[in-house]
Amino acid sequence: MKLDQDSTALAAFIIGTVLAGGNAVGVRVSNRELDPLWGAGLRFLLAACLLGAVMAAMRLTLPRSRALLGVLLYGALIFGGAFSFAYYALVRIHAGLGQTLLALVPLATLLLAVLQRQERLRLAAVGGTLLSIVGIGVISGLSGTKSVPVLSLLAVLGAVLCFAQATVFVRHFPPVHPVTANAVGMATGAAILVALSLLLGESIALPERGATWLALAYMVVLGSGPVFVLYLVVVRLWSASRAAYTFVLIPVVTVLLSAWIDDEPIGAGLVLGGLLVLAGVYVGALRPAASAALRTHS
Repeated sequence: MKLDQDSTALAAFIIGTVLAGGNAVGVRVSNRELDPLWGAGLRFLLAACLLGAVMAAMRLTLPRSRALLGVLLYGALIFGGAFSFAYYALVRIHAGLGQTLLALVPLATLLLAVLQRQERLRLAAVGGTLLSIVGIGVISGLSGTKSVPVLSLLAVLGAVLCFAQATVFVRHFPPVHPVTANAVGMATGAAILVALSLLLGESIALPERGATWLALAYMVVLGSGPVFVLYLVVVRLWSASRAAYTFVLIPVVTVLLSAWIDDEPIGAGLVLGGLLVLAGVYVGALRPAASAALRTHS
């Protein structure tokens, strides 16, 4: 049974990671025509409707009591919080850079899980965090290269914290079917995003460009529902920090797509800083978990 669960989680992990790799590029394309919060709200409104139709076809019921509270918090943090930050950041920075910075999510998840007594703190996590911070410094231009806007950098780090806390929260509450959890969560996030968009006076309009519709279609049909349904499958079968390893691998797909579609320059600063961030995540989160898995099966 344990082997079957690990196989299921690994398959969900790999498929979800590959599909998620195109999301940051899609956000960049969307942001060229749509205001960021409205673009995010429209994306998750459409995705929530699509998952709602799947719920109806599967005859799934809405959660109640603490399970409903957990889903609402999950949706508010990930879709309302993390993506409001991420969409804002990706107005000014390339997709590959933004997704590389999101590779900090596993470390942030581990530290939050420790603070909330889900997991134990490891010294490697501290070393990995420091190494990743050095990498962020290189990427953001502290080495003398063109700098990343400070507000954009802070927005990405805000998204990191929202993703991490949502992942930890999910394991505090009763389990809900992944389709239902994401349908309700995305509807909650969409409501928050649209409200913020109206509050900030963004332009509310449907896309006119074919490229924007294509990016939106990808993010709704593949990059939202399937990605986050698979993510919740992994979160339920693995620990929170281990499930967040997907953020380590997504940048590989994103950087390649961004260089091809969005002409993102792959310079020495991005390569060196990105490698430091990824190395920090590996040292702080991935390597200890892999070692523990080997001990368990030996």
